[in-house]
Amino acid sequence: MPAQRILVVDDEPDIRQLVGEILEDEGYEVSGAADGETARGAYTSFQPDLVLLDVMLPGLDGIQVCRELRAITKVPIIMLTARADEEDKVKGFDAGVDDYVTKPFSPKELIARIKAVIRRVSPTALEEAIEFHGMKLDPVAHRVSINNSDLDLGPTEFRLLHFFMTHTERVYSREQLLDNVWGTNVYVEDRT
Repeated sequence: MPAQRILVVDDEPDIRQLVGEILEDEGYEVSGAADGETARGAYTSFQPDLVLLDVMLPGLDGIQVCRELRAITKVPIIMLTARADEEDKVKGFDAGVDDYVTKPFSPKELIARIKAVIRRVSPTALEEAIEFHGMKLDPVAHRVSINNSDLDLGPTEFRLLHFFMTHTERVYSREQLLDNVWGTNVYVEDRT
């Protein structure tokens, strides 16, 4: 399964780099743009699965970019901006934004919001059966089989296997697995 692509549009190079590193550590493929004009071309050439978009951009602002993207695509858009007042958020949502994250932001919250928006926008992708070397995982039926013979897995084992089968060709730290499979609000013993 290829990595999901995220376009990061922000005029601050440090923010683009930081967000890019956070996303790449989570297995996403990332491209960046420093302004609205560049974002339009980057969208066409990169074909992202999600766009992180700052409101305050030189030239075309984030609201204008969002409106233009909405005219041609349903790609999820998350505003990532320092402007946090209600009026700015309403303008963003009216323009077609799917979610809003304010700076400064928590990397864990940003990743969680990205995953939630992608889940909401493409729930059918999460429901498709996954096959790999004779093993089949059906997320809807919560069933795993090898060569048509069912395996008996507990809920955590199933989530862990599902995570590995949807995030191939990458090594994850223990902390990343705990966050992605067990969740961030769950106490886990040191030996887990």
